Amino acid sequence: MSNIHPTAVIEDGARLGADVRVGAFSLIGRDVVLGDGVVVQNHVSITARTTVGEGTTIHPFASIGGNPQSVHYKGEPGLVTIGKNCVIRENVTISIGSVGERRETRIGDRCFLMTGVHIAHDCSLGNDVIMANCATLGGHVEIGNNVFLGGLCALHQFVRVGDQAIIGGLCPIWHDVIPFGAVREGAEGLGGLNIIGLKRRGFDRPQIQRLRAAYRDLFFGPGQLAERIETVADRYQDDANVMHVVSFIRQRGKRRLTVPRIVAAEHHDADA
Repeated sequence: MSNIHPTAVIEDGARLGADVRVGAFSLIGRDVVLGDGVVVQNHVSITARTTVGEGTTIHPFASIGGNPQSVHYKGEPGLVTIGKNCVIRENVTISIGSVGERRETRIGDRCFLMTGVHIAHDCSLGNDVIMANCATLGGHVEIGNNVFLGGLCALHQFVRVGDQAIIGGLCPIWHDVIPFGAVREGAEGLGGLNIIGLKRRGFDRPQIQRLRAAYRDLFFGPGQLAERIETVADRYQDDANVMHVVSFIRQRGKRRLTVPRIVAAEHHDADA
């Protein structure tokens, strides 16, 4: 049976699964769906067409399903979809999607969003993403699986961050970050690979060594970056991890690629 505090507001039409808990003074809108075992603590607002996956916990003063913080938004309906077993801490804000067929902002499974995180309209997070305190995503940002975003970092709209990457605290990110990449606090540009994260997730020494070798070939080998991408693709065609990096680069989003500082000028000129 669900446990709903008498001061909570559950609007007609809201759908609550089994064993849902809603705390004092929380609002659950009419188009909201809460999966089994969801815990909504006190003073939470969940509105719009928001779906929260089973086992997720939402802490006080989170606001989910609010309108996009965009001067271009004209009141179009949008979605928020949150996966299973997420933890959403105090004062997190997640806006609805505003463009495309679905107009959706999507959060994957087992994500941990710490205090003050902001996820803007039309963002997409993979599974097992950790965002530390006050990390901020502009609109249309795409985050892969197993990504860590440090406290107070800020990602420009339309940026892509690949699987297994890490962004340090206080870092501004204007351009795409490759899978397995590391952007460190105080550094300008890409600062190597997320070696510690790879070890923690069970990548063995040969896998890491090949990624390191490919990283050197990609950013410090001869020729322009566009040429080195194809060289790496040919040299490491049997390595799934390296080819994952190559595929990410080839897909090309709306932003350029974050590169090490010493090759940034070249990358800008080549626009690879």
